[in-house]
Amino acid sequence: MAASLLRFCGNPVQLLGIPYLQLFFPTPPPAVLGNGIIQLWLIADSSCSIHMKCPHYLSPCLQMLGLYKGIGSPMMGLTFINAIVFGVQGNAMRKLERDTPLNQFLAGAAAGAIQCVICCPMELAKTRMQMQGTGEKKSKKKMYKNSLDCLVRIYKKEGFKGINRGMVTTLMRETPGFGVYFLAYDMLTRSLGCEPEDPYMIPKLLFAGGMSGIASWLSTYPVDVIKSRLQADGVGGVNKYNSIMDCVKQSLQKEGYRVFTRGLTSTLLRAFPVNATTFATVTLFLMYMRQGEDCSIQNSEPQPVQLQPLQPQTQPTSM
Repeated sequence: MAASLLRFCGNPVQLLGIPYLQLFFPTPPPAVLGNGIIQLWLIADSSCSIHMKCPHYLSPCLQMLGLYKGIGSPMMGLTFINAIVFGVQGNAMRKLERDTPLNQFLAGAAAGAIQCVICCPMELAKTRMQMQGTGEKKSKKKMYKNSLDCLVRIYKKEGFKGINRGMVTTLMRETPGFGVYFLAYDMLTRSLGCEPEDPYMIPKLLFAGGMSGIASWLSTYPVDVIKSRLQADGVGGVNKYNSIMDCVKQSLQKEGYRVFTRGLTSTLLRAFPVNATTFATVTLFLMYMRQGEDCSIQNSEPQPVQLQPLQPQTQPTSM
């Protein structure tokens, strides 16, 4: 629930980060499309380089609801993604047995790779929903009614391969990204000393979670730029890129190395509160549940001990 609420609050910031040069040009070159998941509306023009100018321009064009364009797809998949990520990571750590930094990275990487099955189609639908209607101050016709309709139409037109467009780059982003994510959180919580009896435990958890999200994005942001460009490619009916390397080559030739950091500021601004709340909520919930289990075990122990006082060695096995 906390992650879903943060997605709702963070969507305007995310939307303002996606390159929207199309708002000024009806038919922009495909090279500027999909410039990162956080970039479809970031103005490339120097006159509007400050993020605070974006809502001023967007208000008459998209109204208030425009700031939440494409939110349906993330809201649908966010619950499943978080369940998969934290579930796989926890089970992987139990299989690996030893709680080491390397195992934290490996468990996080495994979780990131598995959740791509949901993450990739979800982000494809979000990108397509945010791209439709751009280039005109008032769209005459919408191609997609909602995120589910978007995926259905893509599937009918392009098949299974179509709804998994960008899967390779999503794997390249999510696998190391979630490895860094959980590794950074583990190291920060250990160094900050996040103990249950610490009165400042919650602020420490929030800080560790927020910084973990920032570290994850910094480690994989260039890959995310390419992924989003590939997913947005073909929106106007013309496919610009033939492959991942072709997208990298064209982006570098036309925009230079700075293309891989465009929209990074708005991404990090959104990443800190979202991940701070997510990690702190999950950690506190697990602590509460484990505390309840410990209490139930302790309450059930006195009976066998009283019944068999001469056999104390059976107590550990009953736990």
